[in-house]
Amino acid sequence: MLERLFAIRAQGSTVKAEIIAGITTFLTMAYIIFVNPSILSQTGMDYGAVFVATCLAAAIGCLIMGLWANYPVALAPGMGLNAFFTYTVVFGMGYSWQTALGAVFFSGITFFILSAFKIREWIIRSIPTTLRLAIAAGIGAFLALIGLKNAHIIVANDATMVALGDLGELSVLLAAGGFFLIIGLVSRQVQGAAMISILLVTLIAWLLGDVEYQGIVDMPPSLAPTFMQMDISAAFDVGMLSVIFAFLFVDLFDTSGTLLAVAQKAGIAKANGDLPRIDKALMADSTATVAGAMLGTSTTTSYIESAAGVASGGKTGLTAVVVGLLFIAAMFFAPLAGMIPPYATAGAIIYVAVLMLFTLRRVDWDDITEAAPVAVVLLMTPLTFSIADGIALGFISYLLVKLLAGKYRDLTPSVVFLGVLFIAKFIWLG
Repeated sequence: MLERLFAIRAQGSTVKAEIIAGITTFLTMAYIIFVNPSILSQTGMDYGAVFVATCLAAAIGCLIMGLWANYPVALAPGMGLNAFFTYTVVFGMGYSWQTALGAVFFSGITFFILSAFKIREWIIRSIPTTLRLAIAAGIGAFLALIGLKNAHIIVANDATMVALGDLGELSVLLAAGGFFLIIGLVSRQVQGAAMISILLVTLIAWLLGDVEYQGIVDMPPSLAPTFMQMDISAAFDVGMLSVIFAFLFVDLFDTSGTLLAVAQKAGIAKANGDLPRIDKALMADSTATVAGAMLGTSTTTSYIESAAGVASGGKTGLTAVVVGLLFIAAMFFAPLAGMIPPYATAGAIIYVAVLMLFTLRRVDWDDITEAAPVAVVLLMTPLTFSIADGIALGFISYLLVKLLAGKYRDLTPSVVFLGVLFIAKFIWLG
């Protein structure tokens, strides 16, 4: 049955290798089951419900990706998009978390339609690589600021806006220690480094009396507080268009880049670079986003951590199925998740930020018309505390810089259209 479903032998793999790969991928991305509820619950969402929604959305995405698309790619609520959901849409723009879920729902539906009609390929090709790299790096800088803020390493200051926190504070010491532990473990190629760090920091916090023991294993919490709570009608507000676009835009490039990278590493990609069953893989991603919004979590997307499983021998969808089953099993560890303090996940957030900043090495820094827009996105995304504004300002700066430099051929119709649209948005909507 497994051979019929996944063509394991035809891909040059074995069931044992696929299972090991699935476990490896899960360990590298399991930090999300602690980090996602920690971020989204700040909006007023029930922590336990978000924890279950995170596990279920990830499981649904992984199972569809594995059983239908037969890709060794795992999915879960995305880092960066959950921060955008909380800090920009809810805190910054003042929308309720129910309305934000409505925006996630519509972005998933739109993604599905774009994938079904193959419009996605045109969008990807028409957006300059520079802007794609800038967006990833900008989100990385945004996550770094959030992680530093959650750990109290960076604090508010009336005179200078931000300042260095008390380095003797427990949260600062444990968060910093957790981050350096992750880096040390990753450099030694230890799988599950982020999860190990989160659990170890939580254990130390408990031993020091800063965390109250709540148990390890229990029945999953109720999903009712977040299930089908998205406000679809409020998501039709004009001001939500940029939010839906930001959710869609980031997921679009994140998923496309991840699928391409993992498929090439797994030997799935053809000689000309084309990916077989790519339409199914993209629809699996968008379906998981729609399901996640209905369950009560931010955008679900493909995880680059899947490459760790592929490096361990995963080549088929069985790898993703194993990850999905492990996420289902993780739902029974809700008491443990409830003990995780914000500073325990801060190190993992900063680590993810470092990974996203790696994209800067591919920027052509010798071309000022390429470097300037990247700098705008990199600086303005964290300083405006908004991924949407960072993306918008990046497109505007790219359009203006290229026009003023006389490099008209670098401008595609989509870049011109989006640049003008964002200018109009700032003029009339602020």
